[in-house]
Amino acid sequence: MQRTVLVVDDERNMLMVMKMALEDVDFRVLTADSVEEATGYLRDPDLDVILSDMKMPGMDGMELLKRCRQDRPDVPVIVVTAYGSIETAIECIKAGANNFLTKPFEPEELQIAAQNAVRYRDLVRENLQYHAVFHDKRRKTHLVGDAPVMQRLREQIQQVAPYKTNILITGESGTGKEVVARSIHELGPRAEHPWVAINCSAIPHELMESELFGYVKGAFTGAINSRLGRLEQANGGTLFLGEISDLELDLQAKLLRVLQEREFSPVGSDSIRRVDVRFISATNRKLSDMVKANKFREDLFYRLDVYNIHVPPLRERKEDIPLLAETFMAQFRVEMGKQVEGFTDNALKALTDYHWPGNVRELRNAVERSLLTCHNNLIRRADLPDKVFAHTAVKNTSTDRLDEIERSGLDDWLADNERKVIMQALKECDGVQVNAARLLGITERSLWHRIKKLEIQVSKKVK
Repeated sequence: MQRTVLVVDDERNMLMVMKMALEDVDFRVLTADSVEEATGYLRDPDLDVILSDMKMPGMDGMELLKRCRQDRPDVPVIVVTAYGSIETAIECIKAGANNFLTKPFEPEELQIAAQNAVRYRDLVRENLQYHAVFHDKRRKTHLVGDAPVMQRLREQIQQVAPYKTNILITGESGTGKEVVARSIHELGPRAEHPWVAINCSAIPHELMESELFGYVKGAFTGAINSRLGRLEQANGGTLFLGEISDLELDLQAKLLRVLQEREFSPVGSDSIRRVDVRFISATNRKLSDMVKANKFREDLFYRLDVYNIHVPPLRERKEDIPLLAETFMAQFRVEMGKQVEGFTDNALKALTDYHWPGNVRELRNAVERSLLTCHNNLIRRADLPDKVFAHTAVKNTSTDRLDEIERSGLDDWLADNERKVIMQALKECDGVQVNAARLLGITERSLWHRIKKLEIQVSKKVK
């Protein structure tokens, strides 16, 4: 796989020499003759290593190094300079550089330094991945959240897990019904036996029977070999039937027989096969209403609904949203190899205020999307999907705003609100004006003029 290196140097000849040397060892080389140009490449997801000159007009290599550590801490930086000294080397290493080269140098030295930096990056990422895999294998499925409704849910799971009782799990789409089912399986006596899941809404009706019961060779055109169905695959363990409400009536009758007799026949066969399976079903619809409408068999409903567990929607346990978001962030951080440490307070507030119609699944997707757009070590409000805060009601009504403007005058009201927005952006960005300008969608120069006009005091952290 070809690796990507960014070379930054204001001397055109040196830039071309380094580019040629690195291309000789199969690097894809990006070049920039200034720090300003180089920062545009920091968003390249394929960037593997940066080589930067130390002394350049305008912003120097140390400034680029600091920006890299902030925006792309996963990418190693090698500082190249003609002003080599022990003091300079120590300063660069302290600022986060991975290596230090002094001009003049041989092409082989440059190639080896870049290759070693790539190996270092690979080792760091592999270590994170192995760490995640190791803990994933040791970790049982667990429910995240400490809200009272989740504590009650855990109690129900503990209560029913040791038995063979059929369970019906109800709740809106995306609430984690399969996670609850898996937890029951793992806490019960069948934990070492198969766990098999099937989504009844995802499989066409004409294929569902063979998926459930399997088929024998020659049962239909294309059946050149026999195949075990999900029932036999789950023998001795647990079969999870997701969205059971979408199962057609003719298959409901066949499933009822399995529940009653613990036996079935594969498609195309008259032989009887017995199974020992625990059934856990789930639905986002009210099966009792479907029974009344003759869309679901009443006898099957009572067989499945021996014990009911309802999974609450996310809006009923909003206190769990920060913990869930942090959990998903930790998972995706390892998968993407991004050094993201968490969320800003404003981002967490926006997540908590949102009503999450898609529940936990929607939150998980939002966190994944936020990591893709995040270029700092914290996920900020601006990194979240627009829908998360698009619904937020405006604090003041039009009438309230007009009352405020009448009292203070339009110019003062506009200046006061502009000041508040700028100070909030600076606070979120820890006083770094270039980041605050990006957050506000204006240029850094424009932000500087506004700060001066409004007499805003800027420090490392704005209070």
